Amino acid sequence: MRVILAEDSVLLRDGLVRLLQAAGMEVVDACPDAETFLASVREHRPDLVVVDVRMPPSFTSEGIETALEVRSELPEVAVLVLSQYVEERYATELLAGRAKGVGYLLKDRVADTGDFIEALRTVASGGTALDPEVVSQLMSRARNADPLARLTPRELDVLRLMAQGRSNQAISKELYIGEGAVEKNVSSIFSKLDLAPTTVDHRRVLAVLQWMEHGESR
Repeated sequence: MRVILAEDSVLLRDGLVRLLQAAGMEVVDACPDAETFLASVREHRPDLVVVDVRMPPSFTSEGIETALEVRSELPEVAVLVLSQYVEERYATELLAGRAKGVGYLLKDRVADTGDFIEALRTVASGGTALDPEVVSQLMSRARNADPLARLTPRELDVLRLMAQGRSNQAISKELYIGEGAVEKNVSSIFSKLDLAPTTVDHRRVLAVLQWMEHGESR
């Protein structure tokens, strides 16, 4: 099994390399940040990637966002997220559509290295490995679903300005992005809010109504 790791902690990264090698896996690369990780995955096309959620430079969500890129661009590559945190929005997206060859484990809850190696093998073979705490939080999120939770920060900014009555041209100037980028964000907002084109309803108005209901406190 060929594996690429993405982990910014030197001690943990080296420890994972040794653990996986001792289990008979080939660690093709061990990357300290999301950018080099994605480039390495594109080059080597491993069987499995193991990636942390929060990585340089901002230590927010670079790791799991890159994992989503891998999932979309190279669906044959299995993905296991290993983190201290449950990033609910991204975890939901990671599992959406094709919950095969994917895992999400919490570092502090991995109590046995043998179980961890078995989880890697399960994910690499097309199975699923999810920490029960991850499942619990995702189920809680589903029960309290906020339609705006699916939007990126940029899309939320665009929707907020739409709610203020701004045109795409005005939004472009406010956010210092091109009008084409605004149009793409607006289209994505409609899609994520399940606002399909109709001859009856005005999607821009319906999107603003959802902002008024769920987003004004953001």
